[in-house]
Amino acid sequence: MSSKTKILIINGPNLNMLGVREPEIYGRVSLDEISHICVSHASTLHAELDFRQSNSEAEIIGWLHTARDNVDGVVINPAAFTHTSVAILDAVILTELPIIEVHLSNIFKRESFRTTSYISAGATGIITGFGAMGYKMAIDAMLDLIRSEVEA
Repeated sequence: MSSKTKILIINGPNLNMLGVREPEIYGRVSLDEISHICVSHASTLHAELDFRQSNSEAEIIGWLHTARDNVDGVVINPAAFTHTSVAILDAVILTELPIIEVHLSNIFKRESFRTTSYISAGATGIITGFGAMGYKMAIDAMLDLIRSEVEA
């Protein structure tokens, strides 16, 4: 592992529209603002972030394949792919890395189809319902996971 812990943060479809899309559910903070918050927070913890967003399932799967050999852990907000993508689940499992699944809204208080997450079966943990703050929580939890693995 390099001197700086590397974390990949992947954001799924429509998250590029945060701040505009249903702000009563997802908040008024844009994904760019979340990215800046995360990068700043990680730098104070001596971690390096690669923050990405895609509306393409194939691109997300490719990023997960590459992550296996290039980062220490992955934070993923799969958005709508949470409820539909066995392919992303398979890629999450393939990484053999710590994975934290993040959701801005509490998916368990939403429509019934949103309460099922295929991704959770491959995740180390899930943070849901804390809005943009959930990303900072995920970074903190990921660093704890990675550092506890190194110490073990």
